[in-house]
Amino acid sequence: MELEELKEAVRDDAALRRRQRLQPAGGQGDKIFPPTYPGANNSPTHVFELRRIDGEEKICVLIDSVQSQANRMEESLLAAAQAGGIRLPRLVVDFPGSGINSVPAISVLEAPHRVFDAILRDSLHGDKPFRDSDLGQSLRLATPADATAIFEAAPTALLFGAWNSTGEGGGLGAKFARVIMSEVIAVDVPAGKAVDSRTGDVIFRNAGRRTGSRIDPLGIPRSIEVFKDSDGDWAHDKADLGKSAKAARPSEINHGNIAPTIDMLGVTCDHALQTVVVSFAGLRRLRFGADPERDLAARTYLAALGIAAAVEADRQGRAFRSRCDLVCDGLAPLEVVAADGGASEVLIDPDAATRLHEAAFDAACSVGFALNPEPIMLEPQRKLVDLIRKAQDKALSDEASGNE
Repeated sequence: MELEELKEAVRDDAALRRRQRLQPAGGQGDKIFPPTYPGANNSPTHVFELRRIDGEEKICVLIDSVQSQANRMEESLLAAAQAGGIRLPRLVVDFPGSGINSVPAISVLEAPHRVFDAILRDSLHGDKPFRDSDLGQSLRLATPADATAIFEAAPTALLFGAWNSTGEGGGLGAKFARVIMSEVIAVDVPAGKAVDSRTGDVIFRNAGRRTGSRIDPLGIPRSIEVFKDSDGDWAHDKADLGKSAKAARPSEINHGNIAPTIDMLGVTCDHALQTVVVSFAGLRRLRFGADPERDLAARTYLAALGIAAAVEADRQGRAFRSRCDLVCDGLAPLEVVAADGGASEVLIDPDAATRLHEAAFDAACSVGFALNPEPIMLEPQRKLVDLIRKAQDKALSDEASGNE
């Protein structure tokens, strides 16, 4: 795909999509462990859903959510920008430069609420608090009717979505809906069904099992009694620790065996499915002033940035979490989806995605957008630095005293 083709698609079509089949890295049928969420009695469980796939109702399990996928794509874009692979405007809070070496520099691609995050809010731009600076005020005033300020300072916030939830109007600040969506599910998962007698809801019973145990190489039995004090130290004789010491089992000081356990976790599936959509219709809801040419250039750049995000995430691989590594089950094409639902395949390899992004970047600059590939550096305010130091001191104190 060349830039003019993408521009035409952004102007006239509905979306760009890819439906990629995946399999466990260990091969079809290998058990994978999707994320867990609190279930009944706060016990961990996977997220089960019934979905209509290929005309059939199938039991599916969430492997990687839309939010998690967005974070992975942001991380991949940031890595590409830091390596010089793409030019990417962004805001960065420099914690090491303020003497907090234990906290790395945090960019807008890592901040949970993106351009409206409290980390940026509680920083300085020049000698002013960020929200009171010219840049901060322009970002606070941005709306979908004119998103120029966000586009120039942090375009990824428009791509992945942002909400000025702490801004003007007590949570009535501007909202920018995400225009890229990616999700990974396990399809056709063996599971039993039960009905909740109180609500009538269908409950899925996972067929997979996760086992756990530990054999102590020292062979220390649980019958041996030791004493443990509030600082986490232990001894055989209570007198060696003081009056606050209490009797404890070896497992409480991380010695001894751990009894075998069985949890209803882990799934097998026919295949996994990753769905990626860049919404051209969503992009057309964003405006950048009164010039249609500027609107189209900005929307085209965001579309190219979305393609780059998906491709860069592919480069990083799909190691979602422990024992949940997936690989492609045949490479699926990208498709441009027309307004009438028809789809046509387009070819975009990783190098082509980078060239497309860079061409769209230049095209946006040529119509007057001030896209600076060098990060805008912010300095954390003193109160934020003090807050971090207090949190670190508290964490060390709690660790020493054995508190959570």
